[in-house]
Amino acid sequence: MSDNRNEFEQLREVQVSSEKVFGGHLLHVYKDAITLPNGKEASREYIRHQGAVAVVPLTENNEVYIVRQFRYPMNEVLTEIPAGKLDGPDEDHLEAAKRELSEETGVTADTWIDLGEYYPTPAYSSEVIYLYLAKGLHQGKQHTDEDEFLTAKTVPLKELIADVMKGLIPDGKTQTALIKADLYLRQAEEQA
Repeated sequence: MSDNRNEFEQLREVQVSSEKVFGGHLLHVYKDAITLPNGKEASREYIRHQGAVAVVPLTENNEVYIVRQFRYPMNEVLTEIPAGKLDGPDEDHLEAAKRELSEETGVTADTWIDLGEYYPTPAYSSEVIYLYLAKGLHQGKQHTDEDEFLTAKTVPLKELIADVMKGLIPDGKTQTALIKADLYLRQAEEQA
């Protein structure tokens, strides 16, 4: 651990000042003056984001509920796992995951497994996505937000992993969560 601390001190950039240059509904853009490890000054532009959650909802038949959603910046309909932003930086991550799963698919789950954190763009955003595997699913009624349009369906996990490896699922959180869920399930099976 002391090596990590020394590395942190050797590489750390220190904030001198911070200026909010844009504040929107979702994104807040800042420009900070910093001091580099060599003592020189530089600036960093980045987005402060309150965080998000993403869920791999796995059925008893090893199928995953996925959503198909148009993503405006990419001008594409993408395959993703259910996900959404936190309502606030202090919102309980698991409760947010439960909410997003229910809204986007109508599904609730008995078992929730923490798959860790994912930093989608650490070079210019503070966003952290909290990943979960959900099992023991119960189907309910989908109830998306007023401005949210998506379709939900189930696809075998094995097929989704193959699609990730073929480059057919470019969404990073979905790739990461599916692969982590697959590895978790394999390890659990080996230990059984």
